[in-house]
Amino acid sequence: MTGATGMLGSEIALSIAGKGYTVFFTYNSSQEKAAQTLEKIRWISPESQMIRCDVSKHSDIAAAFAAFRQQFDRLDLLIASASNFYRTPLPDVTENEWDNLVDTNLKGTFFTLQEAVKIMQKQSFTARIITMTDISAHLVWRNFAPYTVAKAGIEHLTKIFAKTFAPGILVNAIAPGTITVNTQKEMETEEAMIKKIPLKRLGDPLDIIKTITFLLESDYITGQVISVDGGRILQ
Repeated sequence: MTGATGMLGSEIALSIAGKGYTVFFTYNSSQEKAAQTLEKIRWISPESQMIRCDVSKHSDIAAAFAAFRQQFDRLDLLIASASNFYRTPLPDVTENEWDNLVDTNLKGTFFTLQEAVKIMQKQSFTARIITMTDISAHLVWRNFAPYTVAKAGIEHLTKIFAKTFAPGILVNAIAPGTITVNTQKEMETEEAMIKKIPLKRLGDPLDIIKTITFLLESDYITGQVISVDGGRILQ
């Protein structure tokens, strides 16, 4: 799993461990949070490991998978959730901002999936990949163009990998809506956000975890993007 130090990522990692998986996850800058997550996971899954990896660099991704291969002989599931985002109002987006956001979100996802399928396609059982995108891939957020373009790209990559590596690898995406109000992202209060959501509440990490569980138990779904947003995308 890439990106397991945020609120959502750490909850996903813990839930996966609770389902009997040994978890190997990456972090980038939040070593303290990563160590706290690993400590919790190891109460459930003592063999779990973590490694630092800047997913915007192919060399880091390759090194992380090399370390994985040294410790484990199979890969049942990849959750590609490493991400970053911040405001980039038009027309003032810089090249560095574009590279940082697109490389972390889109390039990082591509090369993570590429390394994973090198292992998975040699296995005799069905493996699964879940990418994490965002409902913003289908909305027009004027102040976040590099981020939303990258998330839209992840959805297309998901479909390409699903078609290319079927039937041995099932590849799907989850597009969360608002799990918590991020004032930098939304610039709105929780009350204002809830008014935009038909189900009249913010999402919860458990909503995403239930969707992951659904995909882990499903054998006839691939190449799909599942929005978990309380209906917000209907606006």
